[in-house]
Amino acid sequence: MDCWGNLPFPPPSRRRRLFDRAAPLPSSDLPLLAWGNGRSYGDVCINSGGELLQTRGLDRYLAFDAASGVLRAEAGVLLDDIIRVFLPRGWFLPVTPGTRFVTLGGALANDVHGKNHHVAGTFGRHVTRFELLRSDGSRRECSPDENAELYAATIGGLGLTGLVTWIELQLRRVPGPAIAVENRRFHGIDEFFALNAEAELTHEHVVAWIDCVASTPRGILMAGDHVDAAVAPGPTFAPTVPFTPPVSLINAASFAAFNAAYFNRPLPQCQTTHCLSYFYPLDNLLHWNRVYGRRGFYQYQCAVPKGVEREATAALLDAIRKSGQGSFLAVLKTFGDAASPGLLSYPLPGANLALDFPNGGAATLALFERLDAIVRDAGGRLYPAKDARMPGALFRAGFPRWQEFSQHVDPKFSSNFWRRISG
Repeated sequence: MDCWGNLPFPPPSRRRRLFDRAAPLPSSDLPLLAWGNGRSYGDVCINSGGELLQTRGLDRYLAFDAASGVLRAEAGVLLDDIIRVFLPRGWFLPVTPGTRFVTLGGALANDVHGKNHHVAGTFGRHVTRFELLRSDGSRRECSPDENAELYAATIGGLGLTGLVTWIELQLRRVPGPAIAVENRRFHGIDEFFALNAEAELTHEHVVAWIDCVASTPRGILMAGDHVDAAVAPGPTFAPTVPFTPPVSLINAASFAAFNAAYFNRPLPQCQTTHCLSYFYPLDNLLHWNRVYGRRGFYQYQCAVPKGVEREATAALLDAIRKSGQGSFLAVLKTFGDAASPGLLSYPLPGANLALDFPNGGAATLALFERLDAIVRDAGGRLYPAKDARMPGALFRAGFPRWQEFSQHVDPKFSSNFWRRISG
């Protein structure tokens, strides 16, 4: 499978690995699409009937300014590689998603966000420059001041504007690998928003796990900051789910029991932990996506705007609870006001809810239609990086600059996602 959700998309016709960094894009009658480490959950990284250009061979560091923290690296470098090289030197990613096993190019193409959006915005805000290889053979350096329209279209542009070869990223100084975390349990949506607003005033990283099947939504808010403190080394070994079982191991009985145990477990109000454990808990189990079985899983991730976030979030959770479906991977956080330079960037000021669902066929898709209606009525949007079935009308309503963006799509580049939502 080419997507992390292991959903049954038709395969590409051919794959290529880019070894010759000076070469143009391959000449082909088939549509092209870059493919990094395959961590997009849905079909933004799928190009059925086309060619996938595998970019992990673009793995060199090109320059680093030790005084300013500006790193230039090729697009196939993993975030994990950057952390392992530069964290011991006192530098960390300015924004990071929930896994470190994504490429720089993938982070740019999906304009990923993290737990610190209220202070740092999206990944794209910290990208100062990159090179874009277009199918006409041109190599364009893009920045806010040079090829600015392509710069804006490529950040969050889902890999459709051409092949990014290298990226210049502003890293941030940290005192070390430690994160001080304050944990707070909450009961109900109103208490979450009150605690979250309070935490965002004094903490850089804020996120909540939420029990989406409880009769009254409950969860744990985890607010963290980089600190200068001694801490045990980060994880050096992660077990692997060795195979994909025939059926999902995630079901109503298992996630209800897990959620109750997770919420009620002994929980220190304050703790200091390694940043890898705080930012990337799922990376501690390699190939965890296999536990959803051969039918795979969907992630439903949506943003609803400020002003209606309480009502919309409550309505979404109520619909999920009533459906009898659910997730133990349920994340709730808020987005701040910092705007991304990207035309198709996903975050908007308001609330973000993300949940994973086993692929239950018609019942799961029917639930998503009910959730879509809530998101649409609230003026919200779904996250393309995690989507595998969003209706085109919902995408176009949620991303009003999509037509402006489409003018910058490379004519040789396409994806299942783009053909699905723009047709």
